[in-house]
Amino acid sequence: MGIKVQLPDNSVVEHPAGIRPIDIAEEISKALAKRAIGAKVDGKLWDLTRPLDSNCELRLILEKDPEAPHFFRHTFSHILAQAVKRLFGDSKVKLGIGPVIENGFYYDFDIGSTRFSEDDLARIEEKMRKIIEEDLPVERFELPREEAVELMKEKGEDYKVELIQELESDTATFYKQGDFVDLCRGPHASSTGAVKYFKLISVSGAYWRGDERNAMLQRIYGTAFSKKAELEEHLKMIEEAKKRDHRKLGPQLGLFGFSSAYAPGMAIYHPKGTVVLNELMRFARELHQAHGYEEIDTPLVMNEALWHKSGHWDHYRENMYFIEKDEQKYAIKPMNCPGHMLVYKADTVSYRDLPLKLFEFGRVHRYERSGVLHGLFRVRGFIQDDAHVFCTRDQMEAEIEKVIEFVSLTYEPFGFNYRAELSTRPENFMGNIESWELATQALKNALDSSGLEYRVNEGDGAFYGPKIDFHIKDSLGREWQCATIQLDFLMPVRFELTYIDPDNREVQPVMIHRAIYGSIDRFFGIIVEHFGGAFPTWLAPVQAKIIAIADRHADYAWSVASILKKKGLRVEVDDRQRSTNYKIREAQMNKIPYMLIVGDMEQSSGTIAVRLRSETDLGSTPLEEFLDNVLSEIRNRSLESPFE
Repeated sequence: MGIKVQLPDNSVVEHPAGIRPIDIAEEISKALAKRAIGAKVDGKLWDLTRPLDSNCELRLILEKDPEAPHFFRHTFSHILAQAVKRLFGDSKVKLGIGPVIENGFYYDFDIGSTRFSEDDLARIEEKMRKIIEEDLPVERFELPREEAVELMKEKGEDYKVELIQELESDTATFYKQGDFVDLCRGPHASSTGAVKYFKLISVSGAYWRGDERNAMLQRIYGTAFSKKAELEEHLKMIEEAKKRDHRKLGPQLGLFGFSSAYAPGMAIYHPKGTVVLNELMRFARELHQAHGYEEIDTPLVMNEALWHKSGHWDHYRENMYFIEKDEQKYAIKPMNCPGHMLVYKADTVSYRDLPLKLFEFGRVHRYERSGVLHGLFRVRGFIQDDAHVFCTRDQMEAEIEKVIEFVSLTYEPFGFNYRAELSTRPENFMGNIESWELATQALKNALDSSGLEYRVNEGDGAFYGPKIDFHIKDSLGREWQCATIQLDFLMPVRFELTYIDPDNREVQPVMIHRAIYGSIDRFFGIIVEHFGGAFPTWLAPVQAKIIAIADRHADYAWSVASILKKKGLRVEVDDRQRSTNYKIREAQMNKIPYMLIVGDMEQSSGTIAVRLRSETDLGSTPLEEFLDNVLSEIRNRSLESPFE
């Protein structure tokens, strides 16, 4: 029986059932077939060599298409697993999972007590290149669940057996390349020779299925691109990211540290780091006050009953910390929302009071497994710039648009570009579908009105409502999820929140959850890496260092410091008996924006010799002129020095 295949130009071709996308590509053009890495059939990614058995819409995926990396990176993960088995012995290596991730892939291995080394990564890479040279066909096949289990048992693949036994489908899909067979949904490139440019990056520990109660496996990460130049550019970015790693720069610059013994997963901010933290909060506080928000402060520890009422007990309990005193159970808050409910309920609210905007810098604690803790990016205790807007249904779209504008104003002084994602109803949701659909449409309308680029993540919303997440792009091109807006019809119901409408009736308000930095701690880590520790002057812990050339210039250096401090600048004086070059070099290593050198000439003329951390030397400058420029730079929260 024949099938009809619709091509991207809307033409329809008829073929016998069982034809493969690669065959159709070759009929159109052999050059096109060579450029194709995969296909999309009725919107689903599809192997080039997988037969078509029904009428469908077909689009070939070329190397330049955004879907292409899924094909070649997935194939690289299998080549990696095959190489490890060849090197360390098929019977000794047990396979975990090997998915595609952003910019690359990884594979988890259990090889007993053996630990991969950097030398091993080089050997594995060499073996992978040999497998690529062999140009092995990648073949897809399916087995009934029972046969699939038996196949994996024969191969000693215990982790794969576990995965198959949990499948909802009656069949399991496998991919074969040469002597290597792996359980996998696919899709893949048509052969190992169809992929080329890759690099293994690192190895780390990873609990099986992310559960610390399970076995610790070894995870090898790799990166891969369709073009050599793209791979080389990415590898350069990785090297630059290593230099900017906030976990190294934080302690080096005296910003923060960690104590795994006494406070695992919780940052300890030193004086200089606290300066930056306070500047971030000062900036956020100014914006909130200018946009009609009222600041509040809610308890860190609240009774367990509150968390039952909010729904967190049923949906978030595993991530919470608990204490018990006087036969009462309490929870350390993982979120600020329930506390804000209590503030709202403290007074009778009229429609004239809406929108009511409450915000706080709320410290929260969430239990994270030790294996996923990562500097300031993944912590157990952190501060949120959390706010809730209570409004009428007629007001909600306009208020969401205002929050979107708030996001833009917040990110501008850091030089961030950003995009948005709209996440819809998850499987584990609370409330009714009608309210969810209304909330989702309101978020979509606000995004459309803002003109902001966004994409939709189906099923990725919070349990109580849909949300918009904002992803900022840093100076290395990496993206970070920070701001979020969540529309919630459920929480006002659970807490029986009402306002008095114009007809003197009690009506439930709509609630907008939003955070702009998100976690201030995480945002701190992001900007450390974004600026490489060289903060713009308004954020810098030390904004200027006065360097005395000799002992006889110390008094003048301190008098200059006194003038600057009175104007609000954060300054230090270096009057040590060290060479001037040594002191300048040290200040540059500490990323201090301005070095003000004072010697005989400056002392006699009442000036300063200004040097920037970029090594630009401005020479002798009147102190008032320097002050005017720097104070303007700080006041405007400029990214660039006016002297550049």
